[in-house]
Amino acid sequence: MGRSLPRRDERTIHLLKVLHKKQGDEFEAGILGSDSRPGGVRGTGRIEKINLDGSIFITIHGSLPPVPRLRLRMAVSFVRPIQIKRILKSLSNIGVSAIDLVGTELGEKSYRDTKLLLDGGAQAALIEGAVQARDTQIPFFSVFDTLEEWLNKRPWEKSNNAQTSFARTPLLLAMDNVRPEGSFFHLTSINRPAIIAIGPERGWSDRERDLFEKSGFLRLSMGERALRTEIACIAAATLAMEKTEEY
Repeated sequence: MGRSLPRRDERTIHLLKVLHKKQGDEFEAGILGSDSRPGGVRGTGRIEKINLDGSIFITIHGSLPPVPRLRLRMAVSFVRPIQIKRILKSLSNIGVSAIDLVGTELGEKSYRDTKLLLDGGAQAALIEGAVQARDTQIPFFSVFDTLEEWLNKRPWEKSNNAQTSFARTPLLLAMDNVRPEGSFFHLTSINRPAIIAIGPERGWSDRERDLFEKSGFLRLSMGERALRTEIACIAAATLAMEKTEEY
């Protein structure tokens, strides 16, 4: 498979300016998954020609499957747009299967109007995280206006996407450092997928805690500190990898 890349394309810049590749050199490459190629492929690329205008022509040959993703779906409260971008990039890099942004009662309502959801910024962050992991697939990404909507729809049960459909009943967890029912650190290891909800830095409302209880979620603490949402995401994902033996 061959294609031309313009001089100002970030891939061209990375190959020529960062990696110092020359005509005829090979490099690690992949083709991002799509509807026609759900998982994408990994392989090698080759710079066939560097044109006078600075553009390049490359070929890609790949047959390796994508890096397996974690059996982990995370729902994250809307936070500041710059944090959302970092969260999407980091969780994609770690390898979670799906990320849901949800509106919460104590979260700042204006954050839901972020342009990241309209201008391609969210998709770009997911792709960047996957590329850094040498992956060719990105997490399934959805947006829900409220936590109640997310809990009622239970998207982890209805997904037709192989990446986000779990054969075994997942463990349902909500991180809560204010009124927890137990500690994530003391949770015994189990070989099951997990659904984890991360709230805003002000935490969950009492009504949302009731909704979690009615929906079968266990509220767990990750210590006494009030963590930034982006830090809580990484900490919870890391603990989940250990508890569900996804490493």
